Amino acid sequence: MSNQMDWQDLAMGSHYLTALEVQNCLKQGNIMEATTGLEALIEAMGRSDKRALKSQLIRLMAHIIKWKCQPEKRSSSWSITILSARNEIESIQEDTPSLNTNTINLIWDKCFKQAVKEAETEMNKKCQLTALSWQEIFEQEYTLFDKN
Repeated sequence: MSNQMDWQDLAMGSHYLTALEVQNCLKQGNIMEATTGLEALIEAMGRSDKRALKSQLIRLMAHIIKWKCQPEKRSSSWSITILSARNEIESIQEDTPSLNTNTINLIWDKCFKQAVKEAETEMNKKCQLTALSWQEIFEQEYTLFDKN
């Protein structure tokens, strides 16, 4: 590897191949180059985790929007998708602690707008919701059975 841009391209293409190249640099004693490669790998992995967080948040919001806008079509698969997306978000946050509540708040509005578009397309109708609260997204239960 000869420069920062090469490392960035490699890291965006394959985390594994980047790690192998960093390892090769270390074996050759090229600490500076290995450090540059490692920095590019860390940055690429962070972007990947953030994209995964965003994707799961949009998925979660879209299903909650459908739940609220089409009560007659609620299904256990929607409940499972909501639980699954919440679990995925939790896992991403455990693996990458920097993707915390602040990060979610920063991407919230953009994710909500995307989720509305996805939900409207799937429902084939306009959504009247203008916002969703943290409680609705992460705390409220969405189930078809009464737990009492």
